[in-house]
Amino acid sequence: RHDIFGWTFISTKQHHLISTFYSLPSVFTPFKASWLNHLETQKSPTTPGSLALLDQAPTPTSNPSTARNAHASLFTDPAFAIPASLPSLPLPAHQKNLIQTLYPPGEPAAHARLTAFLTTKIASYHLARDQPAKDGCSALSPYLAAGVISARQCLRAARRANGGKLRTGKEGVVGWVSELAWRDFYRHVLFHFPRVCMGRAFKQETEKVEWAEDLRGVKFKAWCEGKTGFPIVDAGMRQMKEIGWMHNRVRMCAAMFLSKDLLLDWRMGEKFFMQHLIDGDFASNNGGWQWAASTGTDAQPYFRVFNPHLQSERFDSEGEYVRRWIPELKEVRVPAVHDPSGALVKEEFEKLGYAYPIVDHKQARERALAAYKKALAK
Repeated sequence: RHDIFGWTFISTKQHHLISTFYSLPSVFTPFKASWLNHLETQKSPTTPGSLALLDQAPTPTSNPSTARNAHASLFTDPAFAIPASLPSLPLPAHQKNLIQTLYPPGEPAAHARLTAFLTTKIASYHLARDQPAKDGCSALSPYLAAGVISARQCLRAARRANGGKLRTGKEGVVGWVSELAWRDFYRHVLFHFPRVCMGRAFKQETEKVEWAEDLRGVKFKAWCEGKTGFPIVDAGMRQMKEIGWMHNRVRMCAAMFLSKDLLLDWRMGEKFFMQHLIDGDFASNNGGWQWAASTGTDAQPYFRVFNPHLQSERFDSEGEYVRRWIPELKEVRVPAVHDPSGALVKEEFEKLGYAYPIVDHKQARERALAAYKKALAK
């Protein structure tokens, strides 16, 4: 789709960035600078003060009145009907209703959500975006992933809400513009390094990492079901399985836990996310997973390993998000809710019915660092 901002660059304007892209593929900040420079230097030939790449396309003309009759089968043949469900992805009735309520279909719903975000939430976006208990995100990702709304439309609206500025002005707008740039960045990685869409690592040397054995898939199953004993990870996994969406901060925690704490192949988690996320987007999902697993486009070295307990304390300080998605912990207060097995006496913890941690984080971190160090030394 050429109206999606990222693919406009890749398919028709790639030469503007390609000369610098190969020198900065693992660093987002220089890419964003080039991205913004390219945007801001392409002035609109028709609208003063506007940018050519953000100009709204002319409204398409209507189909001829004879089109419906000429293609009547498209509207009457059951073979062309939109299925109510997919055999490979059965959803219970309550979940179907919930998803339709959370993500109303259609372009008007997408634009209404964009307008609401820009008028009520974007001012504090830079403060709230990392707090999963708050309603601080745009919640537009399902519509972007499906092409119901384009990144170009979002960027145009954000610029308009910020007095025609992209780099400066309202901190919330500037922060959201960066997120749109991240989206384009991962598309450029996908285009210029197609191996990442073939199940291969961006950093080719990390293909030598020896992933841990998981007999009978016990640990992977615990991760999938949100029963790892690490509340912030489990809350995210349960949220995703229930509503098809997970907060971005928690996605990073869950992905890094699988790839570092459990030392399981990141591709297993990448696939699982794509099977369950309503906003599943290959480039962004792959980029996020490879970032977490230290196999992708990241300036930081492999020894970044999130501590799930500290992440929970920092970004869900009151434990509201954890209690919302883990009913076993609904009566547990802070700080114990972040690490209940470590904070409560054995008898009190076991009454909760919540899982014990499936790994020791400190030991798991050391194991992961050793595995990466060994692989990169080869």
